[in-house]
Amino acid sequence: MQGELLEAERVRSIVGGFFDVYNYYGYGLSERVYAGALAHELRDRGHIVVRELVIDVRYKGRHAAWQRLDMVIDDRVIVENKAAEKIFSADRMQLISYLRTTTFEVGVLLNFGPAPRFERYIDHPKRTAHPAWRISAPPA
Repeated sequence: MQGELLEAERVRSIVGGFFDVYNYYGYGLSERVYAGALAHELRDRGHIVVRELVIDVRYKGRHAAWQRLDMVIDDRVIVENKAAEKIFSADRMQLISYLRTTTFEVGVLLNFGPAPRFERYIDHPKRTAHPAWRISAPPA
């Protein structure tokens, strides 16, 4: 429907879970701790959570690079977690590059910093002629 945000309810639930985790722990823990707690919170809310998903980014059918996504929620939204003083432009570009090289259209950047902050990103409409990624395992 025109005028509605992509994945609005899903993003609302993700952000709600983010604030629940932040309110529980406050500031000062590692990103890994926050991510683990957030995964539990989102699963409790009925979401499917895949952590540290490794994707094979392709260029014209050939491997170009491996990327590791912090979280993918319900196979629809990429979540990038940070636990820093502030969100930096490199953090934003990291999430944008994940969106550009995958078929995901929505990404959320969560920062468990001194003041909790989130940003939502959209890459829509997606290029559909050549899927740029496939889930795979990197070589050992």
